[in-house]
Amino acid sequence: MTREKRRKLVGLLFVLPGLISYLAWTLYPIIKSFIMSLYKWNINPNIPNKFIGLENYTQLFQDPKFYAALKNTIFYTLITVPGQMVFGFLVALLLNRKMKGQTLFRLLYYLPVITSWVIVSILFQYLFAARGGLVNFLLKDLLHIIQKDVPWLSNPKTAMIPIYTLGIWKGIGWSMLIFLAGLQGIPKQLYEAASLDGANSWQTTTKITLPLMVPTIMFELVMLTIGGFNVFLSVYVMTGGGPMGSTEVLSSYMFKEAFDYFHFGYGSAISVIFFIIVFTIAQIQRKLLAKRSLY
Repeated sequence: MTREKRRKLVGLLFVLPGLISYLAWTLYPIIKSFIMSLYKWNINPNIPNKFIGLENYTQLFQDPKFYAALKNTIFYTLITVPGQMVFGFLVALLLNRKMKGQTLFRLLYYLPVITSWVIVSILFQYLFAARGGLVNFLLKDLLHIIQKDVPWLSNPKTAMIPIYTLGIWKGIGWSMLIFLAGLQGIPKQLYEAASLDGANSWQTTTKITLPLMVPTIMFELVMLTIGGFNVFLSVYVMTGGGPMGSTEVLSSYMFKEAFDYFHFGYGSAISVIFFIIVFTIAQIQRKLLAKRSLY
């Protein structure tokens, strides 16, 4: 065996575990979901699966619950993504300066990111509880903004607010970390030159920091958008999609159809459409990042 062939073999051996994992846990489920979406799939192995073609997709595009879940998913993304980015950027600007306890503050802001979604969802259930919840206590008894307790999670008009709040709060630390890495990559000489020219903090932020942070901002925007469309656990734990479907999102609706009602074919059709949406966003990511400008 030649030296070149040995190098290729060694490279293949290093790539093989990741390739097998990708085929087994990503590509195969996608193909299997598409196949299942063409059938009236039965969980009982003694009952044959019935091929129905695109009937599940026809039903899906006529399903008002699907469009309601899609709308909730889009609104969740539109609200939580800017919130995470704005607060994350402000925190990153603050922690990018030299200050006492800088490492501790970074750890505290990042702590929610590594905390389990289930735990923080249960915590927010208690915070937004109609009776005895901290939010109602602050708004009614302390600040006197409201006159009576708000049933946050049981009212269709307010049920998404705790979910939005949790999504923003939990994502600030991740956004902060990415923005902080981008900020530390900006040459200090640019700020020194601007200072010598008499530029103030606002001018250096708008004329130097923000333009040079565009690639980082674009990366965060697309990654957080993909994450927003994948929201599931917070909805599943806090409301279960209720009340009256007002907090149902694509992931929770797909889960219910497949594992609560055993409509595996229909649930698979939802997952295929879901995949197409996320894949489209990923392609937008690729194009946006390909066009990023470097200083």
